[in-house]
Amino acid sequence: MTASPITEPQIVDEPGNGLLHVWPLPTDEKTLLALLTDVFTEHWAHIFFGVLIPGSALEVAAPNAPKRISMYDGYVTVDFGRWHFHLCIGEHTASGPELGRQRRCARAEFYRRISGQAPTSWGIRLFNGVGDQQMTVMLPNPFLDDLQQILPEPDFGRLAAWDALRQKFLGIGPDPLDRTGTGFAHG
Repeated sequence: MTASPITEPQIVDEPGNGLLHVWPLPTDEKTLLALLTDVFTEHWAHIFFGVLIPGSALEVAAPNAPKRISMYDGYVTVDFGRWHFHLCIGEHTASGPELGRQRRCARAEFYRRISGQAPTSWGIRLFNGVGDQQMTVMLPNPFLDDLQQILPEPDFGRLAAWDALRQKFLGIGPDPLDRTGTGFAHG
């Protein structure tokens, strides 16, 4: 699953998000399906996910592990039982080639937000073919517990998902910079 290691991040200063370190991910269906399957089956209890756009932050916690993850016409369905979501990550043909291209994930990335000199949050972002955000997954944070309450002291063991996912999908191991922060900061 790992590509050749991209150890140095792209540095992006995003309005509203501040300084980000970004590692691009392949956007082929096989990679994205493996990534989403891993995130939602292995890490569901410790993540939040949704859409984070200017003026809106939808931060959802999964109620349980998915009962089913499946593909149909380019869309992955992650089904938790009572509710589910769909993301277009592969070739979608029912809407025609132009809409299919627009709907499909065209950019995927791991990111970490930097405040001062240290990271303060870690995650994954997916964007469609016209640059709209499809989803952000907020990975476990060493400064927040699973209810997003600030911890009295950093718990860097909470970076295990970040480290494992970067190793599996980028071929790079833990980064000492990730363990230099002292507390949570909003972007």
